Parts: sequence; structure tokens; C-alpha cells
Amino acid sequence: MPVVTEVSPDGRKLTISVKGRFDFAKHQEFRQSYEDKALSAVVVDLKDATYLDSSALGMLLLLRDHAGGDDSDIRVVNSNTDVRKILAISNFDKLFDIS
Repeated sequence: MPVVTEVSPDGRKLTISVKGRFDFAKHQEFRQSYEDKALSAVVVDLKDATYLDSSALGMLLLLRDHAGGDDSDIRVVNSNTDVRKILAISNFDKLFDIS
């Protein structure tokens, strides 16, 4: 299942939706979704993500670095209970706005 990218009409917000397993198999597709874009705000929508592993956590960190590190505006939204638990155990709630 793919990584779907949508840019807001004003070009200021990028939404990346991950479908299925968010693991190393999605690395290249996920990176390409934001690599050549000037980012002011990013939403990572995990509504259709069924699984998240350590490589996905690394991909989120790379996105954060690309978007400006501590000054980045990245929200992780719509994660299911299992995915949210992994994010919490990894202390990603301190690095990202997770809802």
C-alpha cells in the first residue's frame, strides 16, 4: 500500500498519508514525498497505517530534520492505539504533536 501526498491549495501544508505497514519497505516512497518541497507545516496521517516499526520512527526523525528540527511544525494524526503506544514508548510525543 502506498504513501499518498497532498499539498494544500495555498502550498503551505504537506499531508503525507501512510497506508498499510509503515516499515522500511516505505522508506524511499516516504522520503520522496517531502524531499523536494519547501515545508512550513507537515501532517503525517496514520489513519490507514496498520503497523509501525523502528525504521518508520527513523523516517519520522529524518522528516523532522528536513523540516527544520526543533523549529519544525509536524503533526502525527489519526494513529490507532497500537501505533500511538509505540510513539509514546519511543517518547516521540516530545518531538512531534501527536493526536
